[in-house]
Amino acid sequence: MERCRRVAITLEQCWHAVPGGTARAALGSVSALQRFTDLELVGVGARHRQPPAPSWVPSIEVKQLPLPRLALYESWHRLRWPDVEHATGRIDVIHATGMAMPPSSVPIVATVHDLAFLKDPSQFTRRGVSFFHRAIDLARRDARIVVCPSQATIDECIAHDFEPSKLRLVPWGIDPQPVGRSKIDAMRAQLGISGRYVLWAGTIEPRKNLPVLLSAFEGIDDRDVTLVLAGPEGWNEQIDGQLSRLGSRVARVGFVDPETLSALQADADVFVFPSRQEGFGLPVLEAMAQGTAVITSSGTATEEVVGDCGVVVDPADAEALRSAINGLLGDDAERGRLGQAGLERATTVFTWEKTAVALQQAYDEAML
Repeated sequence: MERCRRVAITLEQCWHAVPGGTARAALGSVSALQRFTDLELVGVGARHRQPPAPSWVPSIEVKQLPLPRLALYESWHRLRWPDVEHATGRIDVIHATGMAMPPSSVPIVATVHDLAFLKDPSQFTRRGVSFFHRAIDLARRDARIVVCPSQATIDECIAHDFEPSKLRLVPWGIDPQPVGRSKIDAMRAQLGISGRYVLWAGTIEPRKNLPVLLSAFEGIDDRDVTLVLAGPEGWNEQIDGQLSRLGSRVARVGFVDPETLSALQADADVFVFPSRQEGFGLPVLEAMAQGTAVITSSGTATEEVVGDCGVVVDPADAEALRSAINGLLGDDAERGRLGQAGLERATTVFTWEKTAVALQQAYDEAML
């Protein structure tokens, strides 16, 4: 079989108000495919007057279809128009990296990150739930191959009637970037952080479970430790009352660029990510790659990522989470052991080269 030469990759999520993990995964995958395969790549998105924010600019050219985002998504899902080739010209396969499903004018590989909207629709807007349902129906019907970043997501897909023979496990990778003391000092000065801190990073939304984290942190033993929350505002999360009680013990730094985030991860005493559901959990992997001890949720994809190189707790149990934080803050040796184990796991198990090879295999399979 002649190998696929030209792949169109949907990258519209880079323009979303909150691009989130799906955009980070897509951009990382694009970069990996550029480095480790000989495929010709072209991005595709909706019509825009401006490029995305600097942190979300793809490393490949993105061709624009003639409709703005909301009209494009609606037209794709209801009318199955316009074809991606309207913008890209000839292509051999489409990789739909977000939830929006273009028409299958050529074979489609679709990424399904998670099915959280099915588990708890209350976490999403009614419009969002409707959109996600249509997207999943189309992915189930039209995608030749469906790639999932975790076994947890594969299991969800099988439970919701995806054909198991179509599903492929393709975890995301990590590019470890060692952070020097000067960058850490610059980060602390920029963000006004002093002393020891526990870090959380992500988009503020219900499934990230911040109320439980804040409840756990409120009662930790060392009241001089700060909880740093890094990430953009999201939706449907009411935490102002808890934040008010904690006062200066919590530092909300908002969205930070990747270099600043790496410095935050590298200098944190502990990275805590008690999300109720994730498709993968890139923040956990990124913290591991900085040699930082991780606490995350049992029974989720993040438990797959951390393996036996971190502490896992029931995400609904604030007391168990508090105990885990206290335990690691009070045990330098255990923090160091988990940090080193996590670093080794991140840099050997989760590489972008493995991701790129697996994606190319998925594209080839889709063309059979």
